[in-house]
Amino acid sequence: MRGWPRRRWAVAALAVVGTVLVVGIPTVLVPTPVFGREIAVTWWAWPALLVTAVLAGLVSATYVRAAPLPAGDDVSRAGVVGGFLTYLAVGCPVCNKVALLALGYTGALQWFAPVQPVLAVAGIAVLAYALHRRLLGEIACPAPQAVR
Repeated sequence: MRGWPRRRWAVAALAVVGTVLVVGIPTVLVPTPVFGREIAVTWWAWPALLVTAVLAGLVSATYVRAAPLPAGDDVSRAGVVGGFLTYLAVGCPVCNKVALLALGYTGALQWFAPVQPVLAVAGIAVLAYALHRRLLGEIACPAPQAVR
């Protein structure tokens, strides 16, 4: 990553801000008059979101003029899964419609809320895996240079 051009770092910075906004606004970590939250934000929600945003930004930057990975690689899906797990983790447990329909209000508080930190750690781990694989792909598969 030390050799990345400014363009990649700019993409990484924009992706970090975009991730914070895309996840933070609907989960009411970033307060807006549009969304509300029934349960207070947990102490670990912001750190989980920030780590996720940085990893998502770095993964996004690897797609700027990077060599393609071999066919059939699941790295792209890993990045999406990691972000989605964090979205579920930092959101209000009773505002999650799927958890609310499946478990009810009390079940969402008793069963889904305690699992949310695990989802946050899993999301971060999946994003770290995706970044690791993307960076290995850059080293192992350099882009062909034009011959003059």
